[in-house]
Amino acid sequence: MKALLIVAHGSRRKESNEEVRRLAIRVSENAGPAFDLVTSAFLEISSPQIDSAVADLVTDGATEIKVFPYFLAAGTHVVNDIPKLIEEERANFPKVHFEFLPHLGALQGISTLIVNQIYKGAPLNPELAALATD
Repeated sequence: MKALLIVAHGSRRKESNEEVRRLAIRVSENAGPAFDLVTSAFLEISSPQIDSAVADLVTDGATEIKVFPYFLAAGTHVVNDIPKLIEEERANFPKVHFEFLPHLGALQGISTLIVNQIYKGAPLNPELAALATD
């Protein structure tokens, strides 16, 4: 069973954490057959944190977990902290395949998406048409 774990920083501001949880729901609704499970986790401050979210996914039957860092830049959390925590989860769940995905700011097409959203113009490529409705 394939799962996507969206990892954000976590905030003292409850609304910010809820925004990430709503994003996970929208991604799940749009994922089609790509993912059986989609959830979010937080690096610090809020919950669930990564270890709890991974344990829940495994309990729900995940055998593959793709980890998506919901961060704009490759700072210490993206480069060091999250990969270290995922390595610990690999040790805890050796039968589960983990894949660490590029962070949000490194995704191909992010600059086009930003420009399209700012100017509300027609998407420059068909892949962005679906994203423009979110």
